[in-house]
Amino acid sequence: MAQSSATKVAWKLQDMVAHSSNVSSLVLGKSSSRLLATGGEDCRVNIWAVNKPNCIMSLTGHNTPVECVQFSSSEEQVVAGSQSGSLRVWDLEAAKILRTLTGHKANICSLDFHPFGEYLASGSMDTNIKLWDVRRKGCVFRYKGHTQAVRFLAFSPDGKWLASASDDSTIKLWDLTAGKMITEFTSHTSSVSIVQFHPNEYLLASGSADRCVLFSPDGSCLYSGSEDTLRVYGWEPDRCFDAVHVAWGKVADLAICNNQMIGVSYSQMNVSLHVVDLSRVKKSGSVIQGLIQDDKPLAVPTPKGTTLRRNYERTNTSCNRQKMKQNPDADRRSPEGERRSPSSEEERDEKESSAEITNPDDYREIFQPRNAISRTPPKTNEPFPAPLEDDTILLKPSPAAEILTPMPDRLKAPTASSTPVLRVEPTVVVAVPRPPNSVVTASLAPPSGHVVPTSKLKPNSAVIPSTRNEPVGLNAGDFLPPAQSGKTSVASDEEALVQIRKGHDTMCVMLTSRHKNLDMVRIVWARNNIKATLDSAVSMNDLSIVVDVLNIINLKPSLWKLDTCSSILPQIEELLQSKYESYVQTGCTSLRLILKRFWPLISDTLTAPPSVGVDITREERHQKCKACYKQLKNLSNVVKLRAEQVGRHGSTFKELQLLMAPLDY
Repeated sequence: MAQSSATKVAWKLQDMVAHSSNVSSLVLGKSSSRLLATGGEDCRVNIWAVNKPNCIMSLTGHNTPVECVQFSSSEEQVVAGSQSGSLRVWDLEAAKILRTLTGHKANICSLDFHPFGEYLASGSMDTNIKLWDVRRKGCVFRYKGHTQAVRFLAFSPDGKWLASASDDSTIKLWDLTAGKMITEFTSHTSSVSIVQFHPNEYLLASGSADRCVLFSPDGSCLYSGSEDTLRVYGWEPDRCFDAVHVAWGKVADLAICNNQMIGVSYSQMNVSLHVVDLSRVKKSGSVIQGLIQDDKPLAVPTPKGTTLRRNYERTNTSCNRQKMKQNPDADRRSPEGERRSPSSEEERDEKESSAEITNPDDYREIFQPRNAISRTPPKTNEPFPAPLEDDTILLKPSPAAEILTPMPDRLKAPTASSTPVLRVEPTVVVAVPRPPNSVVTASLAPPSGHVVPTSKLKPNSAVIPSTRNEPVGLNAGDFLPPAQSGKTSVASDEEALVQIRKGHDTMCVMLTSRHKNLDMVRIVWARNNIKATLDSAVSMNDLSIVVDVLNIINLKPSLWKLDTCSSILPQIEELLQSKYESYVQTGCTSLRLILKRFWPLISDTLTAPPSVGVDITREERHQKCKACYKQLKNLSNVVKLRAEQVGRHGSTFKELQLLMAPLDY
């Protein structure tokens, strides 16, 4: 690991308030690693220069919160997708709106520009992927196959393939010229949030659970950014070379320039940028921990130059464009393949869109038109200077949460090489590869601050974020004696300690009670009866216990049964109306799993004709389905009300509303 030296290995570069309301998405320009685009709930897209305090340009035109943003490979254009399903493309050099594209029926979740810049792919919560011709404002093709929201899209380096990652736990690989799916990877067991192509070889990396992955420019290793950590992975065999503590929180995007990694994260209206000096990070050599099975010796690495995987064929740009143009089959299959002129509504939207230059000096420096004559050599991006080292941080790495998926010549789906690790609130569960008879250890941790019993939750109180910088309900003034006769008194150390101990005793009683309840739940859990475990948690009248148990069960959807649904749906209704963000998230996850796994069964059972004779099993199933249907109808009203909210929560409830739409038929 990193040893003491004159400068830090990782440091914070910049903090800034990016929008007037919550930031909902952001992306770094990968070509220069010096441009940042942020999208917010204020319906704006702001363009920033890394390590500059002021916004360069503010782009308007969307009428709903911006859900996703992406730069083109040349960083001359930026596209933003909104909650309404519309796309807007801006020309940054000309500082004007270029295109408005409509066609999706729900939130835009993912975007990517084709390497050659004339095509654009978008993924939505409506489960569709669309390929757009930016020049002609037309949808070239629509790809169908995912059953849930498409969370990430990535074109291959040669521009021939498109990889899509989805909440349905799958990764699909599409052939652009043939207009069909080549293969599907199903190694993940939960939502896939990112997928990246190797820069040279037929290799694909994917990640889940709020994780960023990025291959090194030469493709020699894989970087993984997770909660406050950067890890460096190798493959063949799978291994971890290094782990560095970086205080970036939940990192949202990564980029590399001048042997430095830029990591960016956001919380509410704020955006933070961090830098890691990659010259001081191990990218080869001895490993610090195996990734697959630590009880088995690592295999001998394959020598360089003997890999059996093919490399991408870098054909010239014009040839690839011609192939996509000369594909009549794709246009014929697509109902939207015909070119169309823009509607009057789209023309009006484009007129209302604007690009306000807020920093002319930086704008001219960065977005100077390429055809301008420059009398001096172009400026190169200098590395950011590292601050002096304060202390040495040693971090023990955890097993990998990525899946490295080799793509052989015939593109056969490989076997999984590791298991994704999820992070959930308020329960933190670390899943590691283990022998069949080993025991799963889970830490059931309370939310930050104090635990509030279910009976004290107020439905109309403000939502308490799942991650926050200060404990809830604590005020420094509570630990000081009251002022007398209008004069402020200074408490002695003993008086302050007495006040602190009062709250400490109360907290100890609450935590002791919760520990006792969790012990009781664990005893029932050991009997392998999931329904009894949930019933036991519900009977304790402590919603935090229910949340802890649900967070465990949600990690393995196969544990859910029909009778489990009927007993837990009333609790989910309480979770969805909780003031704790982490409780709401758990309730949404559980409801999504129930709808995905059991709605077809409930619908078929209730609409089936009566059976002949006596069938006790069928009758019991019918009663359970009837009870679940009634509870889901009640929940649909709650979901409908919450879907009207603006921002991340509203987006989640809109997705649930789409899944619950069949209840109205």
